[in-house]
Amino acid sequence: MKQFYAVLLALVFSNIVIAQNDPNAKKVLDAVSAKVKTFKGISASFVIKSITSKGKDNGSKAGTISIKSQKYLLKQGKTEIICDGAKTYTYDPANKTITVSTIDDANQTLTPQNLLSNFYDKDFTYKLISSEGNFHEIELVPNDKRKNFIKVNVFIDKTKSMIVKARVLDKSNNTIEFSLSNLNTNANLNDNLFTFNRSKYPADVEVLD
Repeated sequence: MKQFYAVLLALVFSNIVIAQNDPNAKKVLDAVSAKVKTFKGISASFVIKSITSKGKDNGSKAGTISIKSQKYLLKQGKTEIICDGAKTYTYDPANKTITVSTIDDANQTLTPQNLLSNFYDKDFTYKLISSEGNFHEIELVPNDKRKNFIKVNVFIDKTKSMIVKARVLDKSNNTIEFSLSNLNTNANLNDNLFTFNRSKYPADVEVLD
């Protein structure tokens, strides 16, 4: 999960130079952004699949995600990532740590709520790769070459105008695929869900900030 957050969350792109943004891609992404803004809350199940640069399947992990405006809660097993809109708290039970970072500190990542909203216009160049079948596929390349991933391909359900899958290529040429299911775009989410509460976690967990 920490690897997922570091790569997805939310670079030198060699051999391909995108001179300008593709207006066809922008039309699709703008429709996604406009639709997401109408939702009061989003909840979904997700699966993260990891593939090495040599094509080896490193397995997959499942979890749930809840998003409300700039806040989100992501759970995978006992691991949790909570964002209250200002800070992000990552609970790693294996290492008995809670890592605290500010939103500004997380600018090198592609975060869950950005993946579903209007993250693209100032941070990426983008182009429409395919519109075959039930999905649009759009490739996004970060403008900031310091980011920890090379590109991300998003797959948008044509009927729902929602991103349902993203494939992230990191700087080591490893791939992480993030797919959503059981999507509820009318979830009633209490703000307390996104509030970090130290007392919920074991007393021997170290807080790192």
